[in-house]
Amino acid sequence: MHGGSQRGQAVRRPSVELKTLRIENLRLFDRLQLDLCPRWNLLTGPNGAGKTTLLEAAYLLSHGRSFRTSMREALVRHGTSGYAVFGELETCGIVERLGLARGRRLEARRNGEPVTAGELMRHAAVLCFEPGSHELVAGPAEERRRFMDWGVFHVEQDFLPVWRRYQRALRQRNGLLRAQRGEDLAPWDRELSLAAAPLAAMRQRYLDALRPFVTGVLGDLLVELGPPHLHFDPGFDAGQPLEVTLAERRDRDLAHGHTSAGPHRADWNLAFAKAPRREHLSRGQEKLCAFALVMAQAQLYFAGSGQWPVLCLDDLASEVDAQHQARLVAAVDASGAQVLATGTEAPAGWSGLRGPVASFHVEQGRTVRLL
Repeated sequence: MHGGSQRGQAVRRPSVELKTLRIENLRLFDRLQLDLCPRWNLLTGPNGAGKTTLLEAAYLLSHGRSFRTSMREALVRHGTSGYAVFGELETCGIVERLGLARGRRLEARRNGEPVTAGELMRHAAVLCFEPGSHELVAGPAEERRRFMDWGVFHVEQDFLPVWRRYQRALRQRNGLLRAQRGEDLAPWDRELSLAAAPLAAMRQRYLDALRPFVTGVLGDLLVELGPPHLHFDPGFDAGQPLEVTLAERRDRDLAHGHTSAGPHRADWNLAFAKAPRREHLSRGQEKLCAFALVMAQAQLYFAGSGQWPVLCLDDLASEVDAQHQARLVAAVDASGAQVLATGTEAPAGWSGLRGPVASFHVEQGRTVRLL
């Protein structure tokens, strides 16, 4: 990766553009509208000012959840009963008005019309590299499944109905296991198996497509570790129908009260020729791997759709050293994607951006545009 050219020489590549972001009762913010630049948007201010909340808002439109917490109540401004996020996104020259509100229940709207959350998220593409992103490498499998499934969702039209079918069957089977009703399990074993095979196949295809992009980004960032390997574990023995495995494990599952095999246990891991186990990586290397994974996912999204997703960089200066900051910023700048970046100050490499750029100061629920 090489540094960008002088500011003002914009890269003209298609990208999803978040033109306007509006939030209500989200964390510190009561009401705020942010009109964004099509390329770089830097949000600076002291710690605790609310900078990350603005990235969270954009992320919510694309994922339906925060990257910071799984507790929905934590997102709601104190003293209020719910929050709302609205975004005006332009994709392929078409402007969409998207909204997500959480009160007693989750409500989604597209161009003023009620839609499902899945329909909303299909029209928004936002990826984020943030302090918790190293969990993609070192954290629990759940984080890696979410990362993988977001990508599968955007390339496989059948993914969401198949995933929902599997989840419904899994809830039914686990309920029977807890009730010790082993004699009633066979139909649900079959239902799980019918959904598991296509679900595993879609995930495998996605990781196969992602692999060369991961190799390309990591080949520049961590060349000293040798070639990377991305391995997929479907969560069950793919050499036989899942219902066979479930029948073999029935006594064990009844004893534990939950289903021990299936796509809900799927995982993938990243290893290197010179670091075959994740424990061999330093925290700094984990962060660079996480960035490579996010960037590779953005590249694959672009390869499939012709549009770069919106990229969020949260507190980059606290995550990597100045030398690597400049390299990461240059890599993102070269993509042509719209970027929302936060920090107490501008990251290394900011002065060499190709632009255009906008700078905002954030403090205690207020923003002021500086540039």
